[in-house]
Amino acid sequence: MATKNKKEYRRLRIKLRIRKIISGTAERPRLTVFRSNKEIYAQIVDDLAGNTIVAASTTSKDFEKEKVNKSKQAQKVGTLIAKKAKAAGIESVVFDRNGYLYHGRIKSLAEGAREGGLKF
Repeated sequence: MATKNKKEYRRLRIKLRIRKIISGTAERPRLTVFRSNKEIYAQIVDDLAGNTIVAASTTSKDFEKEKVNKSKQAQKVGTLIAKKAKAAGIESVVFDRNGYLYHGRIKSLAEGAREGGLKF
C-alpha cells in the first residue's frame, strides 16, 4: 500500500478498522465526515443500497458563508445535514468519524447534528 506520508497511512488504518464494525442500513444509515484544510463535508450513506441519501458541506449552495471559525462552520454543517435528514425521513444514524479524532471540527459537526435532531 503506497501512501504519501505516515499521517495519511495512520488515518487510513484507523478508517478501515472503524469501517469493519460500522455499516449503514436503510433504517439506520451512516453519517460520514470528511475534513480538508479549508472545508468540511458530511453525507448520510446507505451502505446496503450503496447510495448517498443526503449530503451537506461548506461548499454547498444552501450553506450561508459567514466570517466565523472552522469549528462554527462545522457545527452549521451538522445542523444543515440534520435538517436535510429530517426532510428525508431519517431520525437516527451511525456516526463514522472516518479515521479522524473525535475532537475539534468533527466534534462540532456531531454536536450540531445532535442539536438538529439526529440520534446517534
